[in-house]
Amino acid sequence: MYQPSQLHAYLQSLGIKPKKSLSQNFLIDGNVVRKLVATSEVDETATALEIGPGPGALTEALLDTGARVVAVEKDRVLAQALAERLSSHKLLKVICDDIMDVDLDSELKAYAPIDVVANLPYQLTTPILNHVIKKQHLFKSVTVMVQKEVAERMTAKPGTPEYGSLTVFLAFYCDVNYAFTVKPGCFLPPPKIDSAVVHMKLRPTPAVEDHDAFFTFMRAAFSQRRKMLRGSLRKHYAADVLQEAAEKAGIDLTARAGALSLDDFVRFHNALL
Repeated sequence: MYQPSQLHAYLQSLGIKPKKSLSQNFLIDGNVVRKLVATSEVDETATALEIGPGPGALTEALLDTGARVVAVEKDRVLAQALAERLSSHKLLKVICDDIMDVDLDSELKAYAPIDVVANLPYQLTTPILNHVIKKQHLFKSVTVMVQKEVAERMTAKPGTPEYGSLTVFLAFYCDVNYAFTVKPGCFLPPPKIDSAVVHMKLRPTPAVEDHDAFFTFMRAAFSQRRKMLRGSLRKHYAADVLQEAAEKAGIDLTARAGALSLDDFVRFHNALL
């Protein structure tokens, strides 16, 4: 399903076109598909969760490794067509649903730990990552195709313009690595921007008692990123409390949120408790 003519004919046979509303940009480059699978490190011992398989080029490549594949596709026509076209693969399960509505625990707990591999719908990248990454009891790695700009934010270093709350959120749960860039011509229809593959390996989280409270604190710090921490956090904490916690954690309140590493945020947050 890598050739544009083949994909065009397939979609025409189904009476559909790529839907902009679902960010349907289908991979048509076999080399990129194989490189994506290799980056995921999925093999015959694995179970892979694929989000938004579309016509199934990546699905087939994952099945070729010998892995079990659970594919979640929101588009009813594509989901049914995928299940029928690959019905001979006994290790494939197709779920027709929005990934955000799937009860991941009930559907996947029997297969854990699982590798997520996906060409994500670009406008839903952050909500989907937020939905999946927190499920450490289910997943061991996440390998995703995203907009290059988002990939740069996901993997940014402190002190850079791209570094922000998304970077810190992912680093809290994972070791995050930028794998490779993908040009628009590798998709049908071609997007207007470059894409990139990011590979994340889940690991134990830092010593934080209340994860939600930590993320509320961290996002408050980034809410006015041009301001010093003293300014961005003053609506949330009394000045003397902030000063005492900052001194205890070794944090300079004249710094901006973008200068703090994950470890800095963890120390600062725990000092405020």
